[in-house]
Amino acid sequence: MENASAANRAAFDRAGLKQGGPSHSGPPETAAKILGRNWAAPLAVGPLAGLVRPEALPAVLGAAGRAGLPAVVSALTPVPGPAVPETPLWLRTYAFQDDGTARRTAAGAEDAGYTALVLALGPQDGAAPAPAAGTGLPGLRDRADWADLERLRAASGLPLLVAGVRTAADAVRAVDAGADGLVTDRLEALPVVAAATTGGRPVLLEGGVRRGADVLTALASGADAVLLGRPVLDALLSGGEAGVAAALTGLAGELAAAMAFTGTPTVTEARPSVLRTAPRPVTVTPPPTAAPASPDRPLRRADLHASVSDPVLDTMNFLNEITHRYPDAISFAPGRPYDGFFETERIFTYVRGYLDHLAAQGRTPQDIRTAMYQYGPTAGQIREIVADSLRVDEDIDVPPESIVITVGAQEAMLLVLRALCAGPGDVLLAASPCYVGITGAAKLLDVPVTAVEERADGFHSADLEAAILREHARGRRPRAFYVIPDHSNPSGATLDEATRRELLALAERYGILLIEDSPYRRVSPGTPLPTLKSLDTSRSVVHLGSFAKTVFPGARVGFAVADQRVVDDEGRTGLLAAELVKIKSMVTVNTSSLSQAAVAGALLAADGRISALNADAAAYYGDAMRTTLRALDARIPAGRREALGVRWNEPAGGFFLSVHVPFRADEAALTRSAQDFGVIWTPMRYFYPQGGGQHALRLSTSYLTTAEIEEGTARLARFIEAQSREE
Repeated sequence: MENASAANRAAFDRAGLKQGGPSHSGPPETAAKILGRNWAAPLAVGPLAGLVRPEALPAVLGAAGRAGLPAVVSALTPVPGPAVPETPLWLRTYAFQDDGTARRTAAGAEDAGYTALVLALGPQDGAAPAPAAGTGLPGLRDRADWADLERLRAASGLPLLVAGVRTAADAVRAVDAGADGLVTDRLEALPVVAAATTGGRPVLLEGGVRRGADVLTALASGADAVLLGRPVLDALLSGGEAGVAAALTGLAGELAAAMAFTGTPTVTEARPSVLRTAPRPVTVTPPPTAAPASPDRPLRRADLHASVSDPVLDTMNFLNEITHRYPDAISFAPGRPYDGFFETERIFTYVRGYLDHLAAQGRTPQDIRTAMYQYGPTAGQIREIVADSLRVDEDIDVPPESIVITVGAQEAMLLVLRALCAGPGDVLLAASPCYVGITGAAKLLDVPVTAVEERADGFHSADLEAAILREHARGRRPRAFYVIPDHSNPSGATLDEATRRELLALAERYGILLIEDSPYRRVSPGTPLPTLKSLDTSRSVVHLGSFAKTVFPGARVGFAVADQRVVDDEGRTGLLAAELVKIKSMVTVNTSSLSQAAVAGALLAADGRISALNADAAAYYGDAMRTTLRALDARIPAGRREALGVRWNEPAGGFFLSVHVPFRADEAALTRSAQDFGVIWTPMRYFYPQGGGQHALRLSTSYLTTAEIEEGTARLARFIEAQSREE
């Protein structure tokens, strides 16, 4: 069975479940009726031959009986003492070398308390098992034949199931020979075996089942129930009878959760339509060590820049893979705006508004055509409009010449790091956990990053000062400190005003710059604290902004405010922004003129006040955050949180919050969460440039409706409870 079980496990891992809407009121019904008897769930314990020692059988049978489930006991392993009366028992029998033994075993099964017989056609994937010592049973033949089935049918009136059926032909032959039900050990054979089975005869799957989602996958593939061997043994070894009882209860609960996720009201209504099977993995043969010279000779990754092998890139790709593999899971992963506020026609209104603005300024039709169709200035053609917006909305008063319009804030990060970090001794400091975009840009540019960890109660400026002094002691030059002061990604933390002023004093004292990233200020409710840049009197802050969250992400328009003076060897001065423009000319040449027009039109329509433009959106995001926090509190109340060791922060705005959990919030946990519980989140460890965050996860609340948040937090709570029990 081991090979069959492994094949099933691989098939289960490739399969996913599709989310469906609720099809009826109330929780899903997991009860099943098999061979005329009612079971609490479509689960049977066993077969127990070779897994459980005879002296341990009563514990397993007792747990099965109390769970309302049958147990399959091997004729090769006698049950010591009387059978547990409340446990329906099935007897698994074999092709004995002595035909008389098979007939006598079957004939006496009913008197011994068994309610069904299971004939194993053959010892799949291995040699014939040997009867346990003391049973007095003869040896076994390697495989039963149809005559064995017919003899058993004649010897006993108990329901008779045939195990080891893998083809439609075997299914038809078994039914013709008198089988009342079939058992297959191949998940991928279930559809054809079930299709070939007539007369309402049940089909069961054995091997590889570990989780509730596996059970529903089997039911949707044609099974009426599954047999549980390995999960029962594992639970028995770790927790005895109580462990088996907990495992059975947990599997039934996970099945109910999977049914709720797919909108399956009862086990008999599981359909193939709830399945989404991932492609089979492709085996790639590695190239030989000494490959012959040829035009298509592969490149060695070791010869490429180290950034392509950075673990963060692999982990983010893994998150994308999980999201695509389980598209019907409720995802708290994407930190993107809710697109319910986007109206397609408004894009044309914005662009037209900007064109009218150009015309009102006296631009000729030729000028306007050139502005829209040509490359445009590298520094950007809407700098004046952005400068006006910053002045009225953020109290940042800088000349347009100090602004560079970029392809999103990500390009702005790249430009600033490339300009500031000139040699191997230059280092970037970053509040940790931090946005992966800044650490990714640093990796691309070979800029070392030193993390300055947030404490449990937030960021402390004293920790930044200590980090600066350590870098000086190491002979390195800290050039800048990257921070998101408002509702940061990923933790959701916000710096208080006192800390902001302390950071500015540190920057001036030690001659470093503060790189202030500000994407979430104007998508949060209430009046935000002043930006670092608005408090900056010594030109110590490079302010980065993006219109992705406030206007729309598809525009890919960001900006950098870099009004620092730059002096050359001859004493001539300019602005840091001009140096960034030089670098940009070699990277993207310019930012899309059409995108700039759409953003400028939005700003003009709101008289430069992004705060007014986003009033409804900010209220929505604030409500989403409050709803998430309330739902989490309801699903995992304070007392239960304390018992589990679970806690989370409570941001007043932004898109993100962080949840500390007692288990490793890694890729394995995320896969189980998506597959078995239908909820996706982001491991916090992705955001720690020097390690950390192993027991925390990030939730993004921005992209979900209230109903999705309510259901998603319920699923998350079930996952946290289940995962915590296993740690």
